[in-house]
Amino acid sequence: MKNKGVIILGSSRSNGNTHKVVTFFKEKTGFDLIDLNSKNIGEFDYNFENRNDDFIPLIKQIVDKYEVLIFATPVYWYAMSGIMKTFFDRISDCLKIEKETGRKLRGKSMGMISCGADLELKDGFSMPFKESANYLGMNYLGDVHSWIEEEEIPKPVQSQLIHFIENNIKTVDLI
Repeated sequence: MKNKGVIILGSSRSNGNTHKVVTFFKEKTGFDLIDLNSKNIGEFDYNFENRNDDFIPLIKQIVDKYEVLIFATPVYWYAMSGIMKTFFDRISDCLKIEKETGRKLRGKSMGMISCGADLELKDGFSMPFKESANYLGMNYLGDVHSWIEEEEIPKPVQSQLIHFIENNIKTVDLI
């Protein structure tokens, strides 16, 4: 039996602000958490010389175990984190050398949580997530932008996360 969902955290700080937001989300959904910072995932290369790192076993675990993937990233220089971008780049492995694994992404659902210093995201931030979901045949559930104030998740962010869960995650009929 597959688990409900997984939060894939892509931050250089495993216990930073994005982790605080993810912990709140995890408590509300019961989703598992994977910290990409704890994995050895090399950059994409066309010769697939890094196929023995942690990416292939990790993506196989994800596609076999979960129906909903929530990507959580801090906002670094108006874009997703480098570690998250590397993970997305490596999905190309699933289109070339791990095609069966890549096919298993079709029909799954994806969402995104961002965390930054600004109260709003710049236009275009969520585009790589939306378009990747579209390209892979996944259902894009939407996204939530968050921030931290005085080391706490502000009430408006908590409300947005709860609204996202109730209106996007629960519609997948998993929680």
